[in-house]
Amino acid sequence: MSSISVAAFYRFAPIADPEALRARLFAICRDFSARGILLVAPEGINGTIATNAERMAALLDAIRQETGFHDLKPRLSEDEVMPFLRLKVRLKKEIVTLGRAEADPLKHVGTYVPPSEWNALISDPNTIVVDTRNDYEYRLGTFDHALDPATPTFRDFPDYVEKNLAADKDRPIAMFCTGGIRCEKATSYLVAEGFKNVYHLEGGILNYLETIPEDQSLWRGGCFVFDRRVALGHGLKPLPMRLCYGCLAPLDEADFSSPDYEEGVACPHCAPLLTLEKRASLRERHRQTLLAHKKGHSHLGPFISDETAA
Repeated sequence: MSSISVAAFYRFAPIADPEALRARLFAICRDFSARGILLVAPEGINGTIATNAERMAALLDAIRQETGFHDLKPRLSEDEVMPFLRLKVRLKKEIVTLGRAEADPLKHVGTYVPPSEWNALISDPNTIVVDTRNDYEYRLGTFDHALDPATPTFRDFPDYVEKNLAADKDRPIAMFCTGGIRCEKATSYLVAEGFKNVYHLEGGILNYLETIPEDQSLWRGGCFVFDRRVALGHGLKPLPMRLCYGCLAPLDEADFSSPDYEEGVACPHCAPLLTLEKRASLRERHRQTLLAHKKGHSHLGPFISDETAA
């Protein structure tokens, strides 16, 4: 049994004093020796946190008690080592940043589709299936027939909708993301824009991978997560994948064998774009990381995004 439990969760709900809640949640997570990323905003909370498996249930109960979100249902997975370097509890304007006020999950969202009904929906040839995650997440794994919006960030999603979906407001549109939070915003935005038949995968990819047996699955590849595990597969088991320390792109065996791959520095996705100065900086960071590991110390290594598995 793995010794570390990882919980991914979110909740849209009005928060009267986000700064005060942020401080209290930081204290709670610190008291339970948790690490990870937790975001607090006027519209709710969103986070992925990890701690010793024996402490996780009590930690989640403390978060429910403090927030009043007694029905909070995290997606739980495991790891043999702590996947986060430190604890960050941050105040944000949005818990997932779209930048469009009309996208308000507290007012309207699309229709939730449980994993047990998802295969039938996305197998219908009339359904448009859209992956709402970032482009590098799509490259690592996605559902059969899913469209890639090729968005570097979630803020780019409205532009994709305007250019590619505006003529299909009466067709069924099924959207999915890692844990469900992006789809809350994405479906809310489409509903506000007049789309008639908007659906999203309840609990996201993580819920699907936890629920649907692999031999019945329409998922292909790995589900990117924003921690050192990089990707999860069916049963929420970590997959043998790594990140490029230069650009954070997920890498596969073909990338490792490329002449553009340099451990800790560059990969085929970013090597052509690196200046000599940037390459030298990355090599120095990698050298410092190796020295720290040799001495038994932790080094910050690559930056882990504020975006979370939820």
